[in-house]
Amino acid sequence: MNIALPFSYRVNRIAVSIFFFIAGLTFSTWASRIPDVKNSLGLSDAGLGVVLFALPVGQMISLPLSAWLISRFSSRNVVITAALLYPTTLILLGYSTATWQLVIGLFLFGLWANLMNIAMNTQAVGVEKLYGRSIMASFHGLWSLAGFTGAVTGTFFISNGISPLVHFIIIATASALMVFVAFKYALPTDEQDGSSGRLFTRPDKQILILGLIAFCCMLCEGAMADWSGVYFEKVVNAPVSLVTVGYVAFTCTMATGRFVGDWLVTRFNVKRMLQTSGIMIAGGLMIAILLPGFVTATVGFLLVGFGVSSVVPIVYGLAAKNGTMSTSAALAAVSSISFLGFLIGPPVIGFISQLSGMQVAFSVIALMGFGTTLLASSIKQ
Repeated sequence: MNIALPFSYRVNRIAVSIFFFIAGLTFSTWASRIPDVKNSLGLSDAGLGVVLFALPVGQMISLPLSAWLISRFSSRNVVITAALLYPTTLILLGYSTATWQLVIGLFLFGLWANLMNIAMNTQAVGVEKLYGRSIMASFHGLWSLAGFTGAVTGTFFISNGISPLVHFIIIATASALMVFVAFKYALPTDEQDGSSGRLFTRPDKQILILGLIAFCCMLCEGAMADWSGVYFEKVVNAPVSLVTVGYVAFTCTMATGRFVGDWLVTRFNVKRMLQTSGIMIAGGLMIAILLPGFVTATVGFLLVGFGVSSVVPIVYGLAAKNGTMSTSAALAAVSSISFLGFLIGPPVIGFISQLSGMQVAFSVIALMGFGTTLLASSIKQ
């Protein structure tokens, strides 16, 4: 029997969904114009790699600050502030005429990105509690949908010769308008479930396990983001025009999986979902490794996308219910551990590929993906 939810709950959900959309749109907008910014500053591939490292540095520095700021000022105030600063920083990136300016801009971009990430997920956890059922994956699905929207919009602006600065101003303005629509309906308060307001909080065993599960998943996601095209080029021997098919397949099923993930979690349970996700990640990668044809590799990457899709939303939801830490502190702890996986996945692929070949490197990633299944048996529901 379906119980009618109060209209205010639905409005809260829509408002938080808008914040997720802003975050996904902002990140993909920047990603779509990286080649243009690289060319305008005359950066080499190596130089760009060094400059781009400023973004994760900003993200990592914001991690211990996030829980403290949210406990002091509430996730509502933090997410509204970050939702304004994050897209606005795009304009700073577009104005950059020197490498040092871009480095500063990317540092701030990473800082606001992760601050918004923790705050909007804290809001999402609050809305999920109002609903009394799993809805976390749908929020992350909107982030993925916004990422696709940003990529398509970026392609349009590039094909019409519109400069990154003008593009960024348009997106920042649109984002500000969305914040204006949503800010009144964000959850006004957070549950004070053990928050101490301290800058650093030591995570317990369950939070560490959840962080490691997300670490394995994010390592696979980072590897797919940076190396799927290279895999299709060098191993699958796909035509140049089709080397992105693997990544497109991965992102499509990842977004789709997030929109059906809440239904699956409700129908089954989180432990079974995590175990199945790890099997799908490892199985999909092994199909692409053992049968590196165009069709079979694409099918493998489709499976990887489904496998990755629900892990982070599930882990965030479980972390928020840990009972020993505040929601924001638990999310920051899990995010800190998982983000390391996203960072080290791509260079690990490159290092192993250089020594033993790309298929061996992807085999290691498959093993890490299966780690999600192994670790899931240790979590408490």
